[in-house]
Amino acid sequence: MKDTKTANSNTEKKRTLWIVTELYYPEETSTGYYLTRIAEGLTPDFQVKVLCGQPNYSARGTKAPRHEIHKDVEIFRAAGTTLDKNVIIFRLINMLTLGLSVFFKALRNFKKGERILVVTTPPSLPFITAVAALIKGAGYVLLIHDNYPEILIAARKAKENSLLVDALNFFNRWLYKYAGKIIVCGRDMFELVEKKTEGLDISIETIQNWAELENVKPLPRSENPLLKELDIEEKIVFLYAGNMGYPNDIESIIECAEKLKDDRRFCFVFLGAGVKRKWLEREVVEKSLTNVKILAPRPRSEQNVFLNACDVALVTLVKKMRGVSMPSRTYNILAAGKPILAVTETGSEITKVVEEDAVGWTVSPNEPEKLLEKILEIYDSRDDFEEMSRRARNSALEKYSLETAIEKYRTALK
Repeated sequence: MKDTKTANSNTEKKRTLWIVTELYYPEETSTGYYLTRIAEGLTPDFQVKVLCGQPNYSARGTKAPRHEIHKDVEIFRAAGTTLDKNVIIFRLINMLTLGLSVFFKALRNFKKGERILVVTTPPSLPFITAVAALIKGAGYVLLIHDNYPEILIAARKAKENSLLVDALNFFNRWLYKYAGKIIVCGRDMFELVEKKTEGLDISIETIQNWAELENVKPLPRSENPLLKELDIEEKIVFLYAGNMGYPNDIESIIECAEKLKDDRRFCFVFLGAGVKRKWLEREVVEKSLTNVKILAPRPRSEQNVFLNACDVALVTLVKKMRGVSMPSRTYNILAAGKPILAVTETGSEITKVVEEDAVGWTVSPNEPEKLLEKILEIYDSRDDFEEMSRRARNSALEKYSLETAIEKYRTALK
């Protein structure tokens, strides 16, 4: 263990804050990145301890120490399987094994009066943590990244009037009832959770995620190596970068691409992974979509290159996702100074971000004809890209910095 004495001397009088998350350093996938920065940012105010699993996403295959101190954060890693998360049965096995390990480690390490911040990924984690916290006399704060069961309904994995949905709503009420506070990542999420907690005396706060302002910034289009590599420098490029999951409306983009496949002005670039990627690859081959490029996921360290490899960035969610989740890549798109074409419902956090600072366009999901009209409209207004780019970058600088978010977490958790 490293830096143990230094860490102990600096934290003797600080209140202990546990952060419970499946993903943490060295994992750089979305949740892992954000929870790592939150933990490290709160070390001046709390004795921060993290209970997490082994890397299973971007850093899968890395065997991290079961116990270490990194940047003044004491990390306890629970054992668990790290099977392929894209296979449903394997994902369930991972959740079960990690859940059991986290539960017993929590019982051994949580102490009366300590505070715990637990994130809703995977969905079983908050319940396991809450039970352990209540047994040990600790208090917990719930950080909602995804709302269940609503995300299952939107992804068409559950019906609104099903027993599964009723059961999840019942257990959610129990989880909310004993939480000291709930933190959500968007204003639409606040509205949904406020309805779900009606009648309960629970404080709800909105803390948006942030942009990596030091690492992501606008770059000259003419110097982008990815555009050169793909030989699409002369086209209007729409980029979809991120998870290709059930909640994402990939289908509407492909329908538009098919209608535009003989129009040499446009190119659609997809970069990432997820359950819809294989479907996407099949569609591109079967429909001979030469105007679509599909790229493998790239490390976070390269995002300044790939986020700048476009004229317009795409952020999409299917219907019924309002208030359910907020794609965090939105903020780094702003940091790169890219206009956003948001395919999402009216009133969603993404729509609010885009419309408040006039940094792009919005279209309702699952309406490919309207999306096509908007794409053609965007082409006609391409002279506005430079001004939109300036506004996007300013929005990231003024509203979505790490320092702003950490200050909000510091206030919420004290």
